[in-house]
Amino acid sequence: MDPRLSHIRTWIFDLDNTLYPASAKLFDQIDVKMGAYIAQRLGVDLIEARRIQKGYFHGHGTTLAGMMAEHGVDPHEFLDFVHDIEMDVLEENAPLAAAIAKLPGRKLVFTNADTPYAAKVLGRLGLGETFEAIHDIHAMDLAPKPQESAYAGLCAAFDLDPHTSLFVEDMARNLAPAKAIGMTTVWVDNGSEQAVDSDRSYIDFTTHDITHWLQAALEAQ
Repeated sequence: MDPRLSHIRTWIFDLDNTLYPASAKLFDQIDVKMGAYIAQRLGVDLIEARRIQKGYFHGHGTTLAGMMAEHGVDPHEFLDFVHDIEMDVLEENAPLAAAIAKLPGRKLVFTNADTPYAAKVLGRLGLGETFEAIHDIHAMDLAPKPQESAYAGLCAAFDLDPHTSLFVEDMARNLAPAKAIGMTTVWVDNGSEQAVDSDRSYIDFTTHDITHWLQAALEAQ
C-alpha cells in the first residue's frame, strides 16, 4: 500500500461518474429525465426547465433539493422518475472489483441517489457484493452532499473516524466538507459536470480513472 494511505481504515466511494466513467453517459440520461420532470411539473419548456435545473444544482447541491425547497416535490416521485433509465451502457469492471476487495478495512458507498438505483448500478458494474452498505439520500434525511450534515450523519451511522477515512468523489465541491472533518480526499476528474468552484486546496489526490489509481496505490511501496 502507498505509505500515504497506510492510516486509512474506511474507504468511501461516491457512485455516479465515480465508480464508472462519465464517458459512459449514464448520468446524461438522468439529466434529460430531470429536465422533463421539471418541464412537466412547472409547465415550462425544456430550455427553461434546464435553466431551472442547473440553477438548483449549483444553488442547492442537487436538482432534487432545489425542487423540494422551491416547489415541495415528493422526493420519492422525483427519484423514481429520473432513475427510470437504461443501464446497458454500463459494463462489469472486474479489475475495479478486485482492487476494492484488496483494500484493508471497510468499504462504503456515499451517494446523493437512492439505494434501489445505486444497487442496480453496482450490480451492472459487478460490485454488488463489494460494499458493506450504501448511505443514500434518504439516510441523509434528504440533505445532500455537500451539506455538512450529510458527512456528520455518515460518520455517526457507521461510527467512522474521519481521520482514518478516505472519500472518493467526482464532484470536487463535495470533497471540501470531507476534508474539513479530516478525511483524505480523492477527486476523480473524469469530465463530469462541475459546480463553479476554482478552489482545489482540499483535494489530496487527483485521478482520471479510479481503477488505475487504486491499483497503483495497492502496488506502491
